[in-house]
Amino acid sequence: MRAASQMTAGTPARILDIAERLVQVRGFNGFSYADVAAELQITTAALHYHFTGKPQLGLALVDRYAARFGAALADLDARCPTAPDKLRGYVGLYMDVLVKGRMCLCGMLAAEYHTLPVPMRDSVLRFFDQNELWLEGVLQQGAAEGSLRFSGAPREAARLILASLEGALLVARSFEDPARFESAAAGLLAGLTETDPSD
Repeated sequence: MRAASQMTAGTPARILDIAERLVQVRGFNGFSYADVAAELQITTAALHYHFTGKPQLGLALVDRYAARFGAALADLDARCPTAPDKLRGYVGLYMDVLVKGRMCLCGMLAAEYHTLPVPMRDSVLRFFDQNELWLEGVLQQGAAEGSLRFSGAPREAARLILASLEGALLVARSFEDPARFESAAAGLLAGLTETDPSD
């Protein structure tokens, strides 16, 4: 639980802010403690005081990101009455990251999955599980209210949505073209909300 205690304001939070940006731009293996220390104008020894090693820093990063994302999902539940509204809000969470020239933190880490420390791998998987579970609930709501259409089980459809958005984010960032993501997301949402002509 040490990582959870390091989410407060101050030097640990500033370390996490910088490290998060570096991971979202370069990947976990693309930055060092020296990079973070240089931006903060402190010594690497000072970094080790707050996070004993890069694995501990990485775990704190994922846990903080997942908590923040979870809060955003709860906010969507609170302010978006319909399932399509929730899905549009969910797409917006990804778009907010892309316009900053970044990737979803856990999407970036997934590309490096087999090189990550085991605790980080577990946290990355929990993040994706959290998202799939939330999406499954939204799809169930949409099916009940008649606002969404999908084939197969809600969990399978949730996995497709998550994979599609993470992939679209990656490709759009590669081209430095947010419009690519917007187009892919719009097509995905249209496929879920279009009316069956036989109705």
